[in-house]
Amino acid sequence: MEIIRSSSIFIILLVFASAVIQTKADSVYCSNPRSRCYGKYIECPYECPSTSYGNYKAKVCHVNCDSPVCKSYCKHRKPDCNGPGSACYDPRFIGGDGIVFYFHGKSNEHFSLVSDTNLQINGRFIGHRPAGRTRDFTWIQALGILFNSHSFSLEAIKAATWNNEVDHLKFSYNGEDLIVPEGALSSWYSPEKDVKVERVANKNSVIVTLKDSAEIMVNVVPVTKEDDKIHNYKIPSDDCFAHLEVQFRFFALSPKVDGVLGRTYQPDFQNPAKPGVAMPVVGGEDKYRTTELLSANCLTCLYSPENSSNQEMTSMTEYLTLDCTRGASAGYGIVCKK
Repeated sequence: MEIIRSSSIFIILLVFASAVIQTKADSVYCSNPRSRCYGKYIECPYECPSTSYGNYKAKVCHVNCDSPVCKSYCKHRKPDCNGPGSACYDPRFIGGDGIVFYFHGKSNEHFSLVSDTNLQINGRFIGHRPAGRTRDFTWIQALGILFNSHSFSLEAIKAATWNNEVDHLKFSYNGEDLIVPEGALSSWYSPEKDVKVERVANKNSVIVTLKDSAEIMVNVVPVTKEDDKIHNYKIPSDDCFAHLEVQFRFFALSPKVDGVLGRTYQPDFQNPAKPGVAMPVVGGEDKYRTTELLSANCLTCLYSPENSSNQEMTSMTEYLTLDCTRGASAGYGIVCKK
């Protein structure tokens, strides 16, 4: 009788504990009428029951409201250099079509990464050309963004040697320097609340959210001695070439979107990268070159401040990372606490 009674108590406690766990799991309401999961509540997994954590190393709940299956999943809040929309290394891109390609650009020049009528994202390339080479080794050092008639930039600060205890990120908004306090989960919002910068580590890692348009996960990293040895970069001793690892998620690109990366999101895009090649390189420097980090004057640039303010866009993709600090997720999903 005692064994049966103990088992019954254990089962009751187990059910109660399960109920407690359930009540703590967030759910997300897909509020965008253009998404496939519109009108549905999607509960977060038990493995990551919250859309945000005080521990920046923990996985958080993510929901893609445009997914056919309408399910949540767990994810770290840092760039995945092997995922679609990424731009890492020297620079290796993975397009919206999932195809890997390299775009070298040129040192100390700017190139249009994404250009749409209401969004422009440029990259500043830095580089190094050892004696005997015919081209630069290049990396993305800064991003310049034009959005809703505003400008925003972030860049990796040059350093002779790398120090993990030093923050190597610099920001600006509408031409003015911007300070985002150090510390995981500290954040800054633009006055109109359409741009958010959130630190996801104490230093050197942020997520930039452009409301209803894009999410950009960014790390600052150096060229390591191991990388230098493997690729024979011959990096000088006075520059560790601090650069960005980036992954983009877009919410509302038009079918005509262009740019080095942006064009891979066109519905009928045929990627020129040769399959089966170890390092498929694509060109187009002349088409995508801009005169400045915050300009949209390349030959293929589509951005217009007037269109950014007034034109309604046709939604093509929606990748969602949740932002529960304001009770909403980039304008696409509302977080519901139980």
